[in-house]
Amino acid sequence: MNILLTGGRAPAALELARAFHRAGHSVFMAESLRGHLSQPSAAIQANFIVPAPRQHKEAFLSALNHIITANKIDVLIPTCEETFYVSMGRDQLPCAVFVESINQLNALHNKWDFVINTLEMGLLAPETMLIKNQDDILQAYDRWRSLILKPVYSRFAAHTLMRPSIKRALSMLNFESPWIAQEFIEGHPYCTYSVCHNGIVHAHTTYPSVFTAGQGATIVFGHVEHPAIFNWVKTFVRERNFTGQIAFDFIQTHQGELFALECNPRTTSGVHLLASNPQFFEAFIGQNPGCARPMGTSPHMISAAMLAYALPASIRSGRFFEWLQTYLTSRDVIFDLHDPLPSLFQFRGIITYIALARKYGITPLKASTFDIEWNGSM
Repeated sequence: MNILLTGGRAPAALELARAFHRAGHSVFMAESLRGHLSQPSAAIQANFIVPAPRQHKEAFLSALNHIITANKIDVLIPTCEETFYVSMGRDQLPCAVFVESINQLNALHNKWDFVINTLEMGLLAPETMLIKNQDDILQAYDRWRSLILKPVYSRFAAHTLMRPSIKRALSMLNFESPWIAQEFIEGHPYCTYSVCHNGIVHAHTTYPSVFTAGQGATIVFGHVEHPAIFNWVKTFVRERNFTGQIAFDFIQTHQGELFALECNPRTTSGVHLLASNPQFFEAFIGQNPGCARPMGTSPHMISAAMLAYALPASIRSGRFFEWLQTYLTSRDVIFDLHDPLPSLFQFRGIITYIALARKYGITPLKASTFDIEWNGSM
């Protein structure tokens, strides 16, 4: 098959490209970021630079249309937040597109709507309030002693306020778009990633969140068998009759209760744990008769993020030896002896993020999605 991927800046997209290439398919990549991580990969037959979907949606979709036609693409699989823009134009693209409708995706990406949908299914989510003004904040603090505040649309927990004082909350929040307040719940964090067709899970992994980039993105991945989480995911996917890639963040209390925190209806780092399974590709085309799972439990990591984010944090928190053991026993997801160039040139993308961050006065992490993020605008 001829497969077109978008979002080549992400290690997860590179992992998909390598997995599909190993399975004997021709992989093409479309990205709006020049010098992106996947660009030098031997797994990719051709790279295409496309307009930024956030700033130039129609031109982005037109470019995809041309790439699909010229290269006889069989299936398009978006990976990062350009997923939402691809979804908006999926019916006009001349190939199969492995993504749900934009209304379905919005109900999952919007953190308030996700909580409502979760509760309507009889599943657990933290107590949550929609925050639109200062009075709502005051009510939230009157209701809970300890809480979390985050925008309805956000990623990487980049703007999340963890247990802030009321003074800090009132000084930090603006109300150009709504936020949610959630009761803070102590427990063990987990992440999942699944590939689904018509409400059935065809590939799945669960992994604890141990080390992160900042407050949000997990950067070390090790599969664990967690039947309660797997059953939760199967129930949710079945009730939504979901097709595509989907990921969830959970917190499990010390008493064993399982609360869903948020949903990412796109590729996430869980793909690194599944890619070695020969049945993984079949999950994308709906031919896998069962559910592909990771072949082992060996941990994987994004080593550059472990050095840049987790190492300083582990020193501050007294977890250095835990960090060191994890670093020495985990496999870097970018380095591949048979495909070494992405690892050798990965810092080109990081330099681009730093330059964008300086230009627009934002963090490098936010700069990494500056041209692809989607915040609900149709």
